[in-house]
Amino acid sequence: MPTGAIIAGGRSTRFGDADKSVAELAGVPMIRRVADRLAGADDPVPPGAARAAGGDPVVDDLVVNCRPDQREAIAEALEGYPLPVRWALDDEPDRGPLAGIRNACRAAPGEYALVVACDVPFVDPTFAETLLSDAADAGADAAIPRLDDRWFQTTQAVYRADATAAACDRALARGDGKILAAVEELSVVRVDDSTIRERTTEHTFTNVNTREEFEAAEARLAEHV
Repeated sequence: MPTGAIIAGGRSTRFGDADKSVAELAGVPMIRRVADRLAGADDPVPPGAARAAGGDPVVDDLVVNCRPDQREAIAEALEGYPLPVRWALDDEPDRGPLAGIRNACRAAPGEYALVVACDVPFVDPTFAETLLSDAADAGADAAIPRLDDRWFQTTQAVYRADATAAACDRALARGDGKILAAVEELSVVRVDDSTIRERTTEHTFTNVNTREEFEAAEARLAEHV
């Protein structure tokens, strides 16, 4: 299984004054919900409800990427987590998700890292598991979903840790902070829209950037729990 890598170093500017990674979503910090779904310890909310609640983990361990000032609150949110947790702190904060992915991949002990943003509380663990198979079976450096044949879901994807960290280093050294700048250097399995919809639903990519989206996520939880 891959290492789970949660990217949480953003400033949450659209969310208000609070750090959305530890905002309590129906009583549970959002980053904990994401982590728990990968460990099979969350509430049974689709997609992947059975695997998310009471199923086997889809990762061996967890790496958390965040700023140093976030660590204490996130560590409290993850207290008692059933899998080993490592930290990948941003030595240079505010360099964007590309630097976060680089740092998480550097810290990942496994060959592959399942990279997930901290604000996708309905991530489908079964779908995430298929991405590892896509990459490993092809001997590729990454497996990245492409929703609606337009948007690459680069923060819900599987990456070969060492190759990706090196590609991110090169992109950052060039002054290019776009994730796709690093992805272009990798061998990638592109998981197309029809395959995504055969395996899961678009709710796996639902992210929470604003208070309105947070309230909508709480309403969705209330429907199923």
